[in-house]
Amino acid sequence: MVSDISTLAHAAAAAAAVAAGVINAIAGGGTLVSFPILTALGVPAIRANATNTVALCPGYIGGTYAQRSDLAGLGHGLRPQLIAAALGGLAGSVLLIVTSEAAFRQIVPWLILGACGLLGFQDRIRTWIKAHHVQGGVHRTVEVLTIGLAAIYGGYFGAGLGIMIVAVLGMFSDRPFLQLNAVKQLLSLVINVCAAAFLVFSARVEWSLIAVMAPGALLGGNLGGHLARRVPAKKLRSVVIAFGVSVALVYLVR
Repeated sequence: MVSDISTLAHAAAAAAAVAAGVINAIAGGGTLVSFPILTALGVPAIRANATNTVALCPGYIGGTYAQRSDLAGLGHGLRPQLIAAALGGLAGSVLLIVTSEAAFRQIVPWLILGACGLLGFQDRIRTWIKAHHVQGGVHRTVEVLTIGLAAIYGGYFGAGLGIMIVAVLGMFSDRPFLQLNAVKQLLSLVINVCAAAFLVFSARVEWSLIAVMAPGALLGGNLGGHLARRVPAKKLRSVVIAFGVSVALVYLVR
């Protein structure tokens, strides 16, 4: 447990959670903001990641609630996807806890750069997906399995998870983007809640930080859900990518 976390540090963590909640609801990639802030405050990488996962759960609740109208009528068809998301999120959190701190710190910059790449090429990925739409009776099984793999990643680290899920959904669905974004929010919520349910018992979370970050994430997620139709996601993604690449370079230099 990290000791002597100052009031200013708690304020910085809360602000990062608000920003992450907004970014996750609009464009994805909020973890690229909140995770580096926690490590900059002196929280070890795995503990920071576990704390971040638990703390951002309310943000997904807020974002999903704000976009609930776009989920109308989709409940029954989403059941297999939700199950895959739950199992994958749990598996990823278990994988995180069995990873050593040294190994995780070596992996983190590459995970961040990969997430930045997903953010940067999101539109091209979506265009490619539409041009190579998978047909046939096996597509549903492939979709669920792919969501499960993305969920494992989400439970393990989570940065760029939303982009992964939107990419998978776009490959197998012709739904409009706003509806895909709402489904992404719901699946991300399930992944993070299931991962957090394991992590809260892992003795790897900073509860004093969660106490200030969770309300911030809820506020940010709800705000971002309402802004999703108005804020230009491309501009927000550009800022997040620039920040994420800078953070990854700092980790690599260290």
